[in-house]
Amino acid sequence: MSAVEHEHGPDCDCPDCGDPRSMDFLDKYLTVWIFGAMAIGVGLGAFADGVTAPINDFYLVEIGLILMMYPPLAKVNYGQLPRVFAQWRVLGLSLLQNWLIGPTLMVGLALLFFGGIVPGLPARPDFFLGLVFIGMARCIAMVLVWNDLADGSSEYAAGLVAFNSVFQILTYGVYITFFALVLPDVLGLETLTAGIAEFEITAGEVFAAIAIFLGLPFAAGIASRFVGTRTKGKAWYDEDFVPKIDPLTLVALLFTVIVMFATQGGKILDEPGNVVLIAVPLTIYFLVMFVVSFAMGHRIGADYSTTTAIGFTAASNNFELAIAVAVAVFGVESSVAFTTVIGPLIEVPVLLSLVYVALWLQRTVDWRGHTTGQLDSTKPTTVAETDAEPVTEDD
Repeated sequence: MSAVEHEHGPDCDCPDCGDPRSMDFLDKYLTVWIFGAMAIGVGLGAFADGVTAPINDFYLVEIGLILMMYPPLAKVNYGQLPRVFAQWRVLGLSLLQNWLIGPTLMVGLALLFFGGIVPGLPARPDFFLGLVFIGMARCIAMVLVWNDLADGSSEYAAGLVAFNSVFQILTYGVYITFFALVLPDVLGLETLTAGIAEFEITAGEVFAAIAIFLGLPFAAGIASRFVGTRTKGKAWYDEDFVPKIDPLTLVALLFTVIVMFATQGGKILDEPGNVVLIAVPLTIYFLVMFVVSFAMGHRIGADYSTTTAIGFTAASNNFELAIAVAVAVFGVESSVAFTTVIGPLIEVPVLLSLVYVALWLQRTVDWRGHTTGQLDSTKPTTVAETDAEPVTEDD
């Protein structure tokens, strides 16, 4: 951390700016590590017979996800969460992005590419349903990593993830039923739902997935902060313990990427055309959602860390839930399940690229006067913000 408050910008070399020159070795070459992990995973899946079985039997993907979420959640100052939930302007914006704009955009892209309404693009019900399953599942896991890498607010990321989890439990079954079954019939695209009468997805099943992927690391993060700050003090926890566990996020991320790509390595090489076909609408979705959500956060006057949390929360998706539902309804070998698995394989490189975009925007955009939703732990981005009073919901 920089010792003196100053004007951050392109020539700043402090770690608060996300300038590549100030990053440590692991962070600076993260893109190389990620693509290397992807290559290793594809190679294992394609040429190492039987690698998928132990990955599934020992829940290695799930373990990797939980481990990589722990450090970001251990950083959260949970005493600030009441203030996060009191910021209805930010929460309302996130609700609009995640539960209206996001699902509508994904369904629109699914219809455009796989609905049979564009000449030259035949109807692909399996790919259509896979995108719907992904689009209706709002992210609760990897968003914490992307937000952390981009210097976003840990408190807002945790709060928005918890906020979305409640809505997901209540609405996921309703959303996929409407967008995947009802809407195509209304639009006269019955071929997309031929032979499917209903999806038997209960709130309990969604809750179980969220409890595993979010509940466990959340509980570990809360316990770590509670025990650490009370036995060793806040200064020790923030300045000694957190930096020591911080590398675990990237190590676990690389491990997770390897095992995820290993489970689909054979199919990726056998069906490259289908992978590209699925990747195009997903890439458009991730890019549009991030740019629009980031711009909306900036427009309401949110500071950089809050805007970044808003942007990544809206742009990411809960692929764990989407995969689980696709496998339960259509089977692990189905094209619907294959589509949902391609989701995170595309999300990883695209969202990683957006991390660098966010860090560039941190250095180049004028954030002076942007204090909406600012918390006590949020460091001002510029000198002008140092003396600015945080904007409350009553302002």
